[in-house]
Amino acid sequence: MSFPKAVILTIGDELLIGETLDTNSAWIATRLNETGIEVIRRLSVGDSRTAILEALQEESSRADLLITTGGLGPTADDITKAVWCDFFHTQLILHEPTLAHVTALLQQRGAHLLERNRAQALIPEGCTVLPNARGTAPGLWYEKGKQVWIALPGVPHEMKGLMEEEVLPRLHQKWPELQAIQHRYVMTYGQGESLVAERLRSFEDQLPRGIRLAYLPGHGLLRLRLSTSNPEGLHRLDELHEQLTARLSDIVISTENMPYELIIAQKLQERKAKLALAESCTGGYLAHLFTAHPGSSAYFTGSLVCYDPEVKIHWLDIPREWMQHPGVVSEPVARMMAESIRQKLHTDFSLAITGWLGPDGGTAEAPVGTVWIAASHHTRTITRKHLLRGDRQRNLQLSATHALRLLDELIQQTTIEFPTPA
Repeated sequence: MSFPKAVILTIGDELLIGETLDTNSAWIATRLNETGIEVIRRLSVGDSRTAILEALQEESSRADLLITTGGLGPTADDITKAVWCDFFHTQLILHEPTLAHVTALLQQRGAHLLERNRAQALIPEGCTVLPNARGTAPGLWYEKGKQVWIALPGVPHEMKGLMEEEVLPRLHQKWPELQAIQHRYVMTYGQGESLVAERLRSFEDQLPRGIRLAYLPGHGLLRLRLSTSNPEGLHRLDELHEQLTARLSDIVISTENMPYELIIAQKLQERKAKLALAESCTGGYLAHLFTAHPGSSAYFTGSLVCYDPEVKIHWLDIPREWMQHPGVVSEPVARMMAESIRQKLHTDFSLAITGWLGPDGGTAEAPVGTVWIAASHHTRTITRKHLLRGDRQRNLQLSATHALRLLDELIQQTTIEFPTPA
């Protein structure tokens, strides 16, 4: 089966200079992949008529579907529609339903219709308008033969709304044979990409045609992804996934494709357990990981960011003399942080972390990069030391991963306690 091939083109000077991070193309690529459309290229161009036109011409020669984001707003540098007119040899015409929508939306906001707002209702003739319920810039759909071109706003929540409500349903109508590309995942911890690849050399050599293995490293974890675009090979995919998991059983932490903190959250909820955090060097980053997901109140009670030693002393009852010896970054301090926060917030589990992430700080006993982590349950507390060598941001992310792993180990070691029947 031949799957449609797509190119995603993001438009904006702010993307090229790094002022704005391009998250749109990654999100779109994920949704297209889930739909069964193969993304073959992702690229960005600036707000240049020539650059956009050249990209449209070049990429249209290799793709069945081309999606652009950006350049549909009301300012002078929003030129996507004008370039579309050049590319499709057409002209801008007024689209009355869009004008009515823009007018009503501005009235709701207490704003007046300006000429630049009115211009957002000008549409390249021959395009299908994709109504944008979340903003003033509509999406555009142009179809010719087997090819489709789509222009979406650059504002992420507007783009996502149009993709879900307008674009994806139309793509299924255009290509009714679409079937999602199938993936199976294995998440590992404790060994690097090169070592794991060496362990899997014979496994990769024996992979059947049409099934691919990808290595996806990130922040101390390594995800392995088996993929196939052939529905007939699905049974082989499951079989190979089992073999892959068995080969790496000593380092596998999950076969779910989800963030590690959510995997831990599931285990906490299975136990009806609550979690508290005491964070020093990570400054609340661990709390952010958990609370970024809806429903976290079911298992997450709270966090104390005890960055200053005085907070550790006054709020976690750590002896003042410990700040000098054994030191603020030490096993006893991490242990007491975890046990104190668990007791004070009345939770089943707790996690604490203290360290020197750099580039400043450190002592002879605990140089820059030293991190102590403690995970606590009322039955036991376990601790672990890590020596990190990255920059501050990488050390922050690695510290969080190591902390999650220690908590995961403690949860697995702890017997589920069920209430005694009445």
